[in-house]
Amino acid sequence: MGTFFAVFFMFEQNTFRFPSVLLIFITYFSGYLYTKYQNTKYFYKIFLLNVITGTISAALIIFNHNEIRLVKWCIIVVLGLLYNSFFLETYIRKIPLLKVFYVGLVWALVNAWLTLPEFNFPIFFISFFFVTALVLPFDIRDMKSDTVRTFPKLIGVQNTKYLAYILVFVSAVSSVFYLKTQFSISFFLTSIFTFILIYFSKHSNKDSYFSFWIESCCGLPLLFLILFEKFYLY
Repeated sequence: MGTFFAVFFMFEQNTFRFPSVLLIFITYFSGYLYTKYQNTKYFYKIFLLNVITGTISAALIIFNHNEIRLVKWCIIVVLGLLYNSFFLETYIRKIPLLKVFYVGLVWALVNAWLTLPEFNFPIFFISFFFVTALVLPFDIRDMKSDTVRTFPKLIGVQNTKYLAYILVFVSAVSSVFYLKTQFSISFFLTSIFTFILIYFSKHSNKDSYFSFWIESCCGLPLLFLILFEKFYLY
């Protein structure tokens, strides 16, 4: 879904290139495996896989882009390692309330910095607010198992939802002002679905509600864009 989200903005900026898409997918996928399996018996196999995929990613950048893109990618990878690495005494995920903003920051950097020649502030803030909002329902899901203080524990479930609504709303309004028409419409429709999913978020929901439906919100802008252009052409 993170890759689809990035592709949406790449189309908006006319910077779509398959090597960039492959780079982003490998980076997200490797980061997911590293985070999920670092405390299991499979870690060393995952670590070896990450070394291989990291080498592939570096090769993709060197042969298709430039050294500046390589530096950007390395910074984003380091930020990902700082988020959740067992060898660190204190990593970002352990710091109360910071996790949701940190995830939004990293995803926003991918969309607004990694794939573009210059930093794009509108895309950064649209991505940052939207992704941050999507992380909050996961805190609602994990509120009874989290060992650190999160927004649902601090301000309650309902107020956490209000915060998520505000973040999605700011992101949607920003898209209207800064994205091209078909892209802002696609993002606005996505925001409507996101509001609905946030509204029905609760701790007792099945895990698939969050890991499938909530996460799929990042892929909806691209889906709506494809549908919009298909019907527009007809």
